[in-house]
Amino acid sequence: MRDFDYLQFKDRTWDNEILSLIAKIHEFKATLNLYENQKPVELEKLVQIAKIQSTEASNKIEGIATTNIRLRKLFLDKTSPVNRAEEEILGYKNVLSTIHDNYKFIPLNINYILQLHKELLKFTTLEYGGKFKSVENSITKTSENGKTEVLFTPLKPFETENAMKQICDSYNKAIKFEIVDSLILIPCFILDFLCIHPFLDGNGRMSRLLTLLLLYQSDYLIGRYISIEKAISDTKENYYQALSDANKRWHDGKNDPKPFIKYLLSIIFKCYKDFEEKVMITNKVIGVKSSSYDIVKNYASKALGKFSKQDALYACPTLGSSSVEAALKKLTEEKFLLRLGSGRNTLYVRNNKN
Repeated sequence: MRDFDYLQFKDRTWDNEILSLIAKIHEFKATLNLYENQKPVELEKLVQIAKIQSTEASNKIEGIATTNIRLRKLFLDKTSPVNRAEEEILGYKNVLSTIHDNYKFIPLNINYILQLHKELLKFTTLEYGGKFKSVENSITKTSENGKTEVLFTPLKPFETENAMKQICDSYNKAIKFEIVDSLILIPCFILDFLCIHPFLDGNGRMSRLLTLLLLYQSDYLIGRYISIEKAISDTKENYYQALSDANKRWHDGKNDPKPFIKYLLSIIFKCYKDFEEKVMITNKVIGVKSSSYDIVKNYASKALGKFSKQDALYACPTLGSSSVEAALKKLTEEKFLLRLGSGRNTLYVRNNKN
């Protein structure tokens, strides 16, 4: 079995693309921290939206889904799961909330990882929640036509616990001694976690939950407000390709993690940019106030193609449902927007004749 030593990164050089992404993320981080300090209440709506999107997207990557109505009822504790998919969705939602609220008190070690995995599968009848795998497994990719392709063969069960202990210990040492920027360490840890594939089920979801945990612990809190899981789901093909490129010769310890580092950094960077865009759309510059009508019009003027009332609510997190609805109604009456459909299927699009 290969050894894991992140201290070796001390003498490693990184290309300009990685260093540029890190520098840009550092800048965005400072802006977000400033906004958190000055406008914490206004960000709370973004937190709830991101939680729902993260839960939906992370499970969707694994082919686990339910309807939007059922998802929101599960999230609001207004219903109970009625099938395996909803049991797993509810488990993810609860672990995600635990990480959001308690990331400062969850050390990175195998006991806590096992506990998080147990909570992930808590509502299912599966007996291996909170236990490392007992039989061999594979990293697979399922295409839209249902065909499954084996992408990687992970470590064997008897190697798993020791490997997990190694990557946790090595990561903690590298963070403690500040060997390299945590934005490089985190993708490397997640890559090794995925290649070890320590569980019979839930490895992908656990990798995304651990990504959030480690980012939060390094004070990169963007995942609280913009769903990192959704950004990964939206670029799933690139995710699989980066993982495939980065795990070549992994068993020999000679793989190059840079493709996966670049992919994950690009996702984090995109999420920070999306956050900035929401701030700009709602004109949430410190000390500046805009009417609901102005905020929705600003969003609509930049929206590409059709959008729903729910899309506008996501993009304008400081506004309530009635305010957005009133603004859309007025913009339609002014013929700035065209209304398509009716009821829950209503969509809006800019009137390009104006």
